[in-house]
Amino acid sequence: MNTNLNELAVSRAEDLDWQQAGPEMAARKLTASICALEDQAANDLATDQDLPRLLYELAVRLPVQPDVQALCIWLYEPTGQAVHLHVLTGDLPVALKAGISCPVADSIAGWVWKSQEMLTINTEEETRFPEFARALLDGGIKSFCGVPLMIPSRRIGVLGLASIKPDAFRHFKFQFMHRSSQVAAGAQDNHSGFQSPVYSHRERQEEPKYLEEQVRSEDKFEDIIGRSASLRAVLDQVKIVAPTCSTVLILGETGTGKELIARAIHNLSSCRDKAFVRVNCAAIPSGLLESELFGHERGAFTGAIARKIGRFEMANGGTIFLDEIGDIPPELQPKLLRVLQEQEFERLGSTQTTRVNVRVVAATSRDLPKMVAEREFRSDLYYRLNVFPVSLPALRERTGDIALLVRHFVDHSAKRMNREVEHIPTKAMEILTSYPWPGNVRELQNFIERAVILSPGKVLCAPLTELRQSAGVDAADHSAVPKAMTLKDAEREHILKALAETNWVIGGPQGAAARIGLQRTTLVSKMQRLGIARAQA
Repeated sequence: MNTNLNELAVSRAEDLDWQQAGPEMAARKLTASICALEDQAANDLATDQDLPRLLYELAVRLPVQPDVQALCIWLYEPTGQAVHLHVLTGDLPVALKAGISCPVADSIAGWVWKSQEMLTINTEEETRFPEFARALLDGGIKSFCGVPLMIPSRRIGVLGLASIKPDAFRHFKFQFMHRSSQVAAGAQDNHSGFQSPVYSHRERQEEPKYLEEQVRSEDKFEDIIGRSASLRAVLDQVKIVAPTCSTVLILGETGTGKELIARAIHNLSSCRDKAFVRVNCAAIPSGLLESELFGHERGAFTGAIARKIGRFEMANGGTIFLDEIGDIPPELQPKLLRVLQEQEFERLGSTQTTRVNVRVVAATSRDLPKMVAEREFRSDLYYRLNVFPVSLPALRERTGDIALLVRHFVDHSAKRMNREVEHIPTKAMEILTSYPWPGNVRELQNFIERAVILSPGKVLCAPLTELRQSAGVDAADHSAVPKAMTLKDAEREHILKALAETNWVIGGPQGAAARIGLQRTTLVSKMQRLGIARAQA
C-alpha cells in the first residue's frame, strides 16, 4: 500500500491556524471541508479497485479535527458477525491497531453499526463498554467518536475518531457527520460492486431538500458562503494575490461582502498574525478623516488635547482595509497616494515623517473610472489602487448560492435568539431564490433575521408578501425610473415635478422653491444650469 504520510502532515500543519479559533469553528471547518471534497471522493474513490488504498486515501483526505490524534474505519464482516479495522491514521493504542476485529454484540463499533447512530464517549466515564474504554484509556485516549458509514440501501461500517482530550467531539453535529459517512460509504459500496441509490452531486442539487444543504467553505474562507462558479473565480483570485504584498481593489455593489473578501486576503497573507484595521471612509466626516488615518499631535487643532495614533500606524506590519474609498475627499487623496507609494506620512501638526509597512486593501461600490473622468477622483491614485482589482458578483448573479445563504443565516439567527428553526418550506425557498435581492447578501441576511423573529416554532415563517410587493413595485416602476439615472437626472426630475405641482410658480410660500427647500434665486440658477424652461403655449 502506497501511503503518503507527508500529505497528512501538511494537511494538519495547514489547519493549525483555524484550530486556534475554538472547537465550534473547528467542527464547522471539518464538516464544511468534508462537503467540499464530496465530488472528488465520489468520482475518484468510487473507481478505485484497491480496497486498502481506497480506505487509506479516504482517511487522509478527511480534514483533521483539532485534538483528533487518530482516525480509523471498521468494515462489517457478515461471516464473522464482527466489524474489522481496515485503515488508520495517527497514533493509535493497541486497542485500535489495524487488523483487529470487534464483535458486533459487545463493542462500541458494533453498537454504532447496529444502531446507525453516532456515539461519543469519555473513556474515563464510560460504563457500557468498560473493557474497550479501558484499553483506549491505557493508550492515552480520553474521548472517542463513532459515526455510522451507510448508504440508503445498506449499512457498511463505522468511522472512528479518537482524541487525547475529553469532550473533544462535543460540538459535532450528527447531521453533518451523517452526510460525510454517506460519502465514504458510497465509495465503499461502489467498490464492492453493489448497485445502490447513491445520489450524484447533480441529483442532490436538483432535490428541494434545502435543510440538508450544508455551508461549504474552502481553505480559509469559512465566512464566505457559496459554491457558484462566479464566487469560486473570485476566491481563486484571492488565493493568487493574498501571498503577495500588492494593493488590492475590491469592486462590487453594496452588500456583496467586500469586507469578507478583504479579511480573507489578510488571513491568507504572510501578515495574518498582525493587525487587520478597517476604516469606512464614508462614515467619518471629511474634516476628521485625515486625523483618523494618519493621527495628530497635541495641539494640532482645537480639541487635540493629546497625541493620537492613526489607523495606518495601528496597522503597521498588517493590513488596512479602506472601505468606500471612492468617498475619500479630494484634498486627502494626495496624502493617501504618498502612503501607497512611499509608505510614509506625517501626523497632523507634526514635521516628523513616520514610516510604516502596511498592506492596503481598498473597496468601493462606486464607478471610479467615471469619477476620474469627471475629475472627482485622482487618476494617479486610482491607478495605484487598481493594481489587482477583484470584482464581486451581485447575489442575483449567483442564485445557486441563495439556498446555502438562507440556511446559514437561519441557523445563525436562530442560535443567537435561542430558537430552533429546523425547516424551511420548499415554496418559501423557491420565492427566496427567485427574488433579485437588490441589497445583495446584506438584504438577504436582514430579511432572514426578521423571518426568524416571526417564526414561533420550528418552521420558518418568512414574510414573503414583502418580497412580492417589492418585486411588483420594481416591475411597475421599471419604465418610469431608469436604473442608471444619474444625480443630475434625478435633480432635474425632482425640480420638474415641483414645478408641475405648483403650476410653474417659482417664488412665494406656495411656490416650487419653497416646496423643494431652496431660495428662489437658487432654484432659478439650477433651472438655467439644467436647461429647464417652461414650454410656450
